[in-house]
Amino acid sequence: MGYTPWLDRVKYVKNIGVVFGQRSQLWWDVPVIDSFDLLRDIYDVPEAEYRDNLKLLTEALDLEQIIHTPVRQLSLGQRMRCEIAASLLHSPRILFLDEPTIGLDAVSKIAVRQFVTRINKEKGVTVILTTHDMNDIEALAQRIILIGKGNLLYDGELAALREKYADAGGGEILTGASAIEDMIVRMYKEYDIS
Repeated sequence: MGYTPWLDRVKYVKNIGVVFGQRSQLWWDVPVIDSFDLLRDIYDVPEAEYRDNLKLLTEALDLEQIIHTPVRQLSLGQRMRCEIAASLLHSPRILFLDEPTIGLDAVSKIAVRQFVTRINKEKGVTVILTTHDMNDIEALAQRIILIGKGNLLYDGELAALREKYADAGGGEILTGASAIEDMIVRMYKEYDIS
């Protein structure tokens, strides 16, 4: 992005969106829209850009029915969709997602994954995802970085990881979330990490 984070902190932060699965950026006792309005002011988002982003995010994440509801009354899936919208209101170039589907039902997980894929492709937002959910990796990751006990185990394409750990019983390329889990187990054994 061309910034030195500690020197250009304000400019740098305006280009980043963050969603923590267990930590909210929404104000608990007020309607979602009030939190969005406050974030607009914090990030100094021009009104026209805010309206456009709000419309896009509200429609894409199906927030129309809940945007005037206090955050404390939302289900976890509804809140997570609102958290993702909040993190994108200021049009960041990078989105950090920490366990974005943790605790969500299957329908909400799919909706979140589809939206993350969409903003990456349509808006060019770089997404950095941390997750323990292999289905998130399968659905979202192009490049993966695996860390075990503080050591970098793998940094590369998911397809290359599949080829490296092809099924020993015949060289079949493994696919699907359970296959990713199996590859990680094999890698941990290879590096003697338990």
